[in-house]
Amino acid sequence: MRVLYVEDEKYLADAVIHLLKKANITVDWADNGNDGLELASTGNYDCIVLDIMLPKLSGIEVLRSLRQRQNPTPIIMLSALSEVDDKIRGLEAGADDYLAKPFKTAELIARINALTRRPPLQASQTLSYGDLTYDITERTLNSLPLTAKEAEIIELLLRTPDQVQSKERILARVWGHDAVDSYVEVYISYLRKKLQQLGSNIQIKTVRSLGYKITDKG
Repeated sequence: MRVLYVEDEKYLADAVIHLLKKANITVDWADNGNDGLELASTGNYDCIVLDIMLPKLSGIEVLRSLRQRQNPTPIIMLSALSEVDDKIRGLEAGADDYLAKPFKTAELIARINALTRRPPLQASQTLSYGDLTYDITERTLNSLPLTAKEAEIIELLLRTPDQVQSKERILARVWGHDAVDSYVEVYISYLRKKLQQLGSNIQIKTVRSLGYKITDKG
């Protein structure tokens, strides 16, 4: 596994990189946003760990730029700020997860592993519904790349078409820790925009007080 770690505090970076390498994770390090964006844009990483407060270019700006370029690499945001608003800001920009400083490297490793874990091989590697085909292995929807969290949500919905999935179940399945309702709303919004981008007849419908379901408009 190869991870890009973008952090300007060298003493912290050295300690974290040492422990990641002990966990057999190859790490490249950048100490500013410009270099981080350049490295991340190569697409050579299984996961990106990105601090919010960076010189030259903020972590949020790096994140937005990568998502605008349709880069689907899982991204974990780091910040000394632990308020819910800061988490939502990162998620709205396209982050897959959030970790507040100070953190234990063991937890960071666990979250990296969770985000990069590929589904086990199955007889069928795709899920189809209406005019949509989701590739489980590649995490693409009609060849459009999805982020890790988008992929988990769309897979859950596509496995149960026309059935309501509660917000609580989506939270537990996709995040499973330190999560708030807004996380689901943010990612449902992302997926709806991608369905529009694809010109699909499929929609994600909100069922008031119950949750969400995927259904065919046609």
